[in-house]
Amino acid sequence: MTAIRLLLVDDDPLVRAGLALMLGGADDVEIVGEAADGDEVGPLVDRTRPDVVLMDIRMPVVDGLTATERLRARADAPQVVVLTTFHADEQVLRALRAGAAGFVLKDTPPAEILDAVRRVAAGDPVLSPAVTRRLMERAAGAGPDTRRTRARARVDTLNDREREVAVAVGRGLANAEIAAHLFMSVATVKAHVSRVLAKLGLNNRVQIALLTYDAGLLDAFQDDGHDDPSAR
Repeated sequence: MTAIRLLLVDDDPLVRAGLALMLGGADDVEIVGEAADGDEVGPLVDRTRPDVVLMDIRMPVVDGLTATERLRARADAPQVVVLTTFHADEQVLRALRAGAAGFVLKDTPPAEILDAVRRVAAGDPVLSPAVTRRLMERAAGAGPDTRRTRARARVDTLNDREREVAVAVGRGLANAEIAAHLFMSVATVKAHVSRVLAKLGLNNRVQIALLTYDAGLLDAFQDDGHDDPSAR
C-alpha cells in the first residue's frame, strides 16, 4: 500500500510537531514536509508532491485561505484540509468554495484528524452537507438573493439527470446510494459526477453541495434527515 504523502502547514512549531507526531506514526501516512506560512506552500508542493495538505487558516504573511486558493487553481493540485479553531468561520467557508475538501478543528481527537486525511486522500469530503449548510448560514458572504441567482444560473447549465445527481451529492449520498435512488449503475453515477464537476468548473463534492445549497435545491431536504449521512 502506498503511503499518503502529507504536508503540514501551521505557523506554530508546537502544533506542527504535535501533528507530525500524531499522524506520522500511522503506517499509511508519510509526512513529506512542513511549512510555517502560506508563502512556503507552493515551492514545498513542487518539491514534495503531497497528496494532502493540512492547512492552518490564520498565518501572519500569507494566510491559509490565499494558499488554498493558489493550490487548488493548479493542475494536479493536492487535496486540502483546513485547520481552524472555529466551527463557523467566513474564512473556512471561503476555503471550501476555493476547493478545500473540508475542515477539522484543532482540538479534534488525533484519530479523527487521521481519518479525515485518509478520507480526503481517497476522494471523500470530510464534512457532511448538514455541517456545510450550518456553516453557510452562520458565515458572512454575498447577499442571499444575489448568491441564489448566480448559483441557479450555473445549475441551469446542467441537464435534468446531472441536476438530480448534483442534488443527491448535496444531500450527502454516496455513489452507491445515488445509484439505488436514481436507478442507475455506480459507474454511471461517477460519470455524471465527473461531468457536473467539469461543467460547473468545480473540483470536489463539497463544492457541489455548496452550489446546490446556494441555488436553493436542497431546501426540501433540510429537515427530513436525508441531508446528513450520520443521521441515517
